[in-house]
Amino acid sequence: MSMWIMNIIYSKLLLNTEGLDDPVIISPGRWLAACLIPVPFALFGYKRKSLNISGALLGFIVAFVLTLSNFCFLIDMMVFFLSSSKATHFRPQLKKKFEADFKEGGQRNWIQVLCNGGMATQLALLYLLDVGASEKPIDFVKDYRSSWLSIGVLGVFACTNGDTWASELGTVLSNADPILITTWKRVPKGTNGGISLIGTVVSTVGGLVIGLSHYLTILYFADRSLLMYAPPQWPIIFYGAFAGFLGSLIDSILGATLQYSGLDKDGKIVSHSSLTVKHISGKNVLDNHSVNLLSTIIMGLLMPSIVKLL
Repeated sequence: MSMWIMNIIYSKLLLNTEGLDDPVIISPGRWLAACLIPVPFALFGYKRKSLNISGALLGFIVAFVLTLSNFCFLIDMMVFFLSSSKATHFRPQLKKKFEADFKEGGQRNWIQVLCNGGMATQLALLYLLDVGASEKPIDFVKDYRSSWLSIGVLGVFACTNGDTWASELGTVLSNADPILITTWKRVPKGTNGGISLIGTVVSTVGGLVIGLSHYLTILYFADRSLLMYAPPQWPIIFYGAFAGFLGSLIDSILGATLQYSGLDKDGKIVSHSSLTVKHISGKNVLDNHSVNLLSTIIMGLLMPSIVKLL
């Protein structure tokens, strides 16, 4: 309630808003939702070891911003978090065989949360400041700015979900070793930049799930009069699928070229060089967190530019 009152005072004194229905003034219900909804997800992630304490705290902040700006963004994040956590827990005994830095459940820290959700949070803040707290259909002709920012957030979460599904599911579902995206030669499982048919398919499906969630949320929360005169919203599903596919490929290209992959004496993939490590691919320029962050930035900027041309 105090946040709502402060929002009204700020809007009246500095922005000269006319009434309480102005989109700049965020309703008390949305403030309450933004404070309460992130709590069970942060606790769930920490209890399931999908997040450590720092990851859970930053995850709360990310979810708070997304909920406050647009419920579509919140649902995108929730679907990504729940599905990727499930994927991380899938066949962990197999992942231990080729991942030297394997952690039970993932145990993502604040750096990983920032690299996966930081770009989406920044776009959501811009949406909140520029558009207001609302859910609007995608319409680049009549509502360019909200559509651009919404597709940007969609692109980020479709990219992260697709890449997570590819790395967590593709590696254990495929019997054959992957192919390095830059040389098309077989490399050991877990190599950065390695791709497979199954991995590519699941990355596309991972993005499609985000697109479907975003589409259904728009249909439920967006104003009916806006939906009536807006273009069909169902292509959002396929925008998500394309973002999952393209984001995973971009991540693989960055990983194959700018991220070091080596094979240690135990036959596990490591990201550092030493006398006992055999180099497979990549330069020691970026780590896995940096690759994820760069991929989300690229997709957050690229997807709106692509969609507006369609």
